[in-house]
Amino acid sequence: MIVKLKPELKSYLWGGKNLKKSFNKKCEEGVISESWELSFHPDGPSLIASGRDFGKPLYKVATRRDWGKNCSRFEYFPVLNKLIDSAQPLSVQVHPSDEFALKHEGQFGKSEMWHILSAQKGAHIYLGLNQNLSKRDFYDAVTDGVICDCLNRIPVTAGQTFFIPSGTVHAIGAGITLFEVQQNSSLTYRIFDYNRRDGLGNLRPLHLNKAIRAVNLKKFTPPKALYGELLGRCKYFSAYLFSGQKTVGMDNSFVSVTVLDGDILLGELHLCKGETAFLSAGERAKILGGGSYIATCVE
Repeated sequence: MIVKLKPELKSYLWGGKNLKKSFNKKCEEGVISESWELSFHPDGPSLIASGRDFGKPLYKVATRRDWGKNCSRFEYFPVLNKLIDSAQPLSVQVHPSDEFALKHEGQFGKSEMWHILSAQKGAHIYLGLNQNLSKRDFYDAVTDGVICDCLNRIPVTAGQTFFIPSGTVHAIGAGITLFEVQQNSSLTYRIFDYNRRDGLGNLRPLHLNKAIRAVNLKKFTPPKALYGELLGRCKYFSAYLFSGQKTVGMDNSFVSVTVLDGDILLGELHLCKGETAFLSAGERAKILGGGSYIATCVE
């Protein structure tokens, strides 16, 4: 199976218009915060947008054989890929580890990777604590509104890639568009939200009591931003950045392809900037054209 996908679009108060403007995403909402490009998650499944299964959710059509043998160790499809546009900063948050999440939530945790596509001047992310903290210190920093002073503030530019292990407190700053590869999980513990209110005037809920048990309270030294073809690898996913002509496909894993710039011809599928295709394990397809694209798989 080689099919084009229709993403699930999400609108949150921090989203912007760059996914509409630059990635041709269409939505009645004023802003698009996230475009779930490859998703087996029930909160926003990808739909098949080509071929005989047009309109069906990918998770209902793709079998474990389509996932590939490298995914056999997982109880669920391991990957969720997103385009994210942050016109405003996202909340300071943490994702629990598998061990914590399985024990307390009955689902898996989340590690993730960010590849920066564009960043306004002065844009930054927060990634990990810049000092060791006790639980009491962490709690006080949050309630006093100074938690960001305890975090590594990292200026970002297009082309950088960052891996965020589960348990690492983090936040995407304003003015950033990025491609995220993550575990297939929706577990997020919101720690601090700048005292923002939603459209109804309500403060968004925080999850500090859970977060303080899941967060890594040790000083975190952010790894250097990665450049080059291999963007990131862990047991749940690998992600590669390619451009131009290439043959893609693997015997033991699915491959997803998301176009970041220009357009490509993947086999018989024409993909424009911001479009994604799914290849079952064992499929091969030649890519033609000058566009750049991210390929994800499980190795």
